[in-house]
Amino acid sequence: MKIQGQMFIWLSVFILAMAVVYGVWSKEPVGTTALFLAFGLSIMIGFYLAFTANRVDAMAQDNKEADVADEAGELGFFSPHSWQPLSLAVGGAFAFMGVVFGWWLLYFSAPLLLIGLFGWVFEYYRGENRTQ
Repeated sequence: MKIQGQMFIWLSVFILAMAVVYGVWSKEPVGTTALFLAFGLSIMIGFYLAFTANRVDAMAQDNKEADVADEAGELGFFSPHSWQPLSLAVGGAFAFMGVVFGWWLLYFSAPLLLIGLFGWVFEYYRGENRTQ
């Protein structure tokens, strides 16, 4: 994680330089503000990663002699059979179309979004996967 922290800190230095150059050259406040906000976000992520790198074990990307297979293993649990993202996608599409075509579409999108959200959160709390 040390290399990721360093990458974000160097990225923030670059964004800060570009924000100063853009602000002086263009005299346009919106883009300058956006670049300074991007600097702030990048420096926060960089310092967080650099701070937590001291507390976790060294990973394969921190070793210059490491192979790709050194970091192999389980990445996490991903639900292979969930239909909830489809419900959220359709509900989100209707919600964004409601902004364009009419707010009445939100009446159709809200139930789809709620079904998808509650289904995704609680899909492993029922049936054979329920914990006792």
